[in-house]
Amino acid sequence: MPQYFFDTLENGRHVQGDVGLPCSSDADARLEAMKALPSIARDRIPSKDDWQAFTIQVRDKGGRGVYSATLTFAGQWLDGNESGTEGAPR
Repeated sequence: MPQYFFDTLENGRHVQGDVGLPCSSDADARLEAMKALPSIARDRIPSKDDWQAFTIQVRDKGGRGVYSATLTFAGQWLDGNESGTEGAPR
């Protein structure tokens, strides 16, 4: 079964995947990338940044780019509330 490698880009930081994942086809590798993105973002979104982008790039064993997907988180304070405490239930 062909091996695919999954590289991640998070706000400009590139991490190259060095352990291949066996997938039956390019389409199967695409599905694996799509499933992985929310999990990656879930672990990293609780930060002070209100805008974050998470990208997975899939390549085959020969290094050919197969697929790229990006998940973006964008948050915005409303009414100038930057502390997160105004209007909170007591």
